[in-house]
Amino acid sequence: MEKLKDKKFAFRVRERDLNQIRLKAKRAKMTVTDYLVASSLGKDIVVIDGVEPLIGQLKAVGKNLNQLTTLAHMGRIQAVRLDEVKEAFGDIAAALRDLTGEVK
Repeated sequence: MEKLKDKKFAFRVRERDLNQIRLKAKRAKMTVTDYLVASSLGKDIVVIDGVEPLIGQLKAVGKNLNQLTTLAHMGRIQAVRLDEVKEAFGDIAAALRDLTGEVK
């Protein structure tokens, strides 16, 4: 079990720096405290703009796979062609590479 945050720590910072910290924390969808702790402990904070639609697509494909698995376990289907699933994953992977600038 993780310990609760039980210590306070204060420091002085220029207003423009604090605004930058708040902006970065918001962009990372983190609280300022969580952002500062992660950043100061050397943890990578990765923000990929435009990834939300891809997450939705992955969830949809995963849901379809779960439904097919359930039907297979029930004996209602014997074989499945997964060409469309493979193509969907390939499209999502390509879109992620485009967003992150990763070279194939």
